[in-house]
Amino acid sequence: MEETKTEINTELKKPEVTDGIALTEKAIGEVKKIMAENSIPLDYVLRIGVKGGGCSGLSYTLGFDAELKPADKVLEFDSVKVAVDWKSILYLTGTTVDYTDGLNGKGFVFNNPSAKKTCGCGSSFGV
Repeated sequence: MEETKTEINTELKKPEVTDGIALTEKAIGEVKKIMAENSIPLDYVLRIGVKGGGCSGLSYTLGFDAELKPADKVLEFDSVKVAVDWKSILYLTGTTVDYTDGLNGKGFVFNNPSAKKTCGCGSSFGV
C-alpha cells in the first residue's frame, strides 16, 4: 500500500498591492460587508486619505464617496474601487490597510512604514 502525503500550506496570504497601497483580504471583506449591510451602491468608491490634524500631526480618513475628483487615483482590490487623492498617496505609499476585530477593539488599521511617530490609538501619525 502506497503512502500519500498531504502538504499543508502554512503561508499567510499576502495582501493585494496596487500602486504601493495594499488592502488585506480581511479589509476587503469588511468593506464589502459594510457596503451590503448599508445598501451602499456598487458604483461608490472607498475613499482613503490623509488630512492635517490628530495628536501626531496627520490623520487617516476612510469613507465612501459617490463622486471621483479630478486628482483621484483609482485603485481596485477584488472589485472594491478605492480612490486616493494625489497628496494622500504621497503619505500612503507602502501602507497596508487591514481590519482587526480582536480584544483591543475592532476597526480598520493603517500599517504605514513612512510614519515616524503615531498616537496611541493609531489614527494619527507624523512623518
